[in-house]
Amino acid sequence: MKLEIKNISKQYGKKTVLQGVSQEFSEGVYGLLGPNGAGKTTLVKLICGLIDPTEGQVLYDGKSIAEYDRVELYRMYSAVFQQFSIMPVTVEEIVAEAPAAQVDSERVKKCLELAGMWERIQKLPNKLQSQFGRTIYEDGVEFSGGETQKLLLARAMYKSSPIMLLDEPTAALDPIAESEIYHKYNQISEGKTTVFISHRLASTNFCNRIILIEDGAICEEGTHRELLDKKGKYYNLFEMQAKYYREEEVAE
Repeated sequence: MKLEIKNISKQYGKKTVLQGVSQEFSEGVYGLLGPNGAGKTTLVKLICGLIDPTEGQVLYDGKSIAEYDRVELYRMYSAVFQQFSIMPVTVEEIVAEAPAAQVDSERVKKCLELAGMWERIQKLPNKLQSQFGRTIYEDGVEFSGGETQKLLLARAMYKSSPIMLLDEPTAALDPIAESEIYHKYNQISEGKTTVFISHRLASTNFCNRIILIEDGAICEEGTHRELLDKKGKYYNLFEMQAKYYREEEVAE
């Protein structure tokens, strides 16, 4: 599915968050990068139709999302946002977002394996049938922040929508677990258009295309290698983060 944003601008009151942004997305993984407040999350919410642009439009296969039925529109994408909710149901019902009778357990297992969460689930007394949360169930399962992110990633994969939107989906993972997820991204996003938001430039190697946003506009775009060779803003940000990690390794 082809996703296109055309001359998108978004204002909140007098504050302009995005200004005249245009971009086409086809099959592959796109890294959406930029400092806090650059407009990344706002852009993803516009793509989802969760908020409306002040100007411009979002198109799916040439058709404005404003023309889609809302239920039809929401079926077209799966997302992992920084804000989320999880119902107190079984693990497999969380991943499938469906009652037990409608769950494909094998598919749930495959998604949990790709998300790096299957081993953890296997250690639970009731495995996929384990109840989540202790609000209702005294023996309910609680997960760490990183484990919850993996569970949400598995949920997004299970939905199998043509567009996947991931807003800092590995922020709570340790570096090793994060690296393992990155190495599986080709499988996770196979056949999909995936937009991946991150602050960590080390995560951009697997992206087919990188889009750097600054002050509400696209300032650079290209592959990881092209942007490094350009020695512009992306290069400076990458070197700054790489220097931080190098200094951390020396300190250890």
